[in-house]
This record gives sequence, C-alpha cells and structure tokens, in this order.
Amino acid sequence: MKEVEGDLIAMACAGELDVIVHGCNCFHEMGRGIAAAIAAEFPQAVAADRETPKGDRDKLGTVSTARAQRDGHRIRVVNAYTQFHWTGREGTADYDAIERAFAEVARRFPDRRIGYPKIGAGMGGGDWDEIATRIDRALEGRDHRLVVLP
Repeated sequence: MKEVEGDLIAMACAGELDVIVHGCNCFHEMGRGIAAAIAAEFPQAVAADRETPKGDRDKLGTVSTARAQRDGHRIRVVNAYTQFHWTGREGTADYDAIERAFAEVARRFPDRRIGYPKIGAGMGGGDWDEIATRIDRALEGRDHRLVVLP
C-alpha cells in the first residue's frame, strides 16, 4: 500500500485518482467524517446510496457507485458498506465487509487509480493494521493508495 499525503477529494478532482472509496454505514447516513465531505462535493454518491435498501445488513461488503466529472476528469465515487451502524461506536467496522467491498472495487476497476482514507479506523473504531492488510490483499496488483491529510 502506497501512502500519500493530500486531500482525497481534491486529488480526484485534479485528475490524480480515477476512483475514490469511502466507508459507509447501511442507514444512508453521510453526516460525519469524510462521508460528509464526499456527500457535499458529490451529491451523486448520496443518490447512489439512497438507491440501496436502508438498514439492510445484507449490504455489508457490497458497494454502490456514482459517476462525477470535475474539470474534464471522470471520477467514480464508491460507497463501500463497511459498517452497519453510523454512530461511531468503537468496533463498528466490519473487517470482512471491508475486504469484500475492496475485492469488488478490484473487480470493477482493475485498471484505475484508486484512492481511499483510513476506512474503518476512525469513527468505525477498527484496527488500521488489520484493515490495511485486508485492503492490500483485496487490491493486490492494482494501482491504489491510502490518502492521509497532512
């Protein structure tokens, strides 16, 4: 996993990334963290999320996607359903769901530049070392990077 400093959304808008992935809950809540910023910049991601069943545990490990364009750059925003609850309670990140969602990203976007934050390790309360191992396994051989704020 390559780690770079920067703003995930700004990098996508500048054409440095083709696909951005963020962790979502299963209740259509995007009011905090990176999800809130993504919702503000890409309302298409909110619409894609709302097309899925609200509160459905079966969404864990799946994704919904939205298309956007900024300054001539095509961007795919991936809502990865990685935790059931949105409350930020410690331990809500689902490691298996994270790995399955990233495997789906790998399948759908094999030749794209993929960026993501520390999904599941912030408000989801997950262990980043465990999560990073699973993301690396799922995205093996793909062009992907962890984007952290400076």
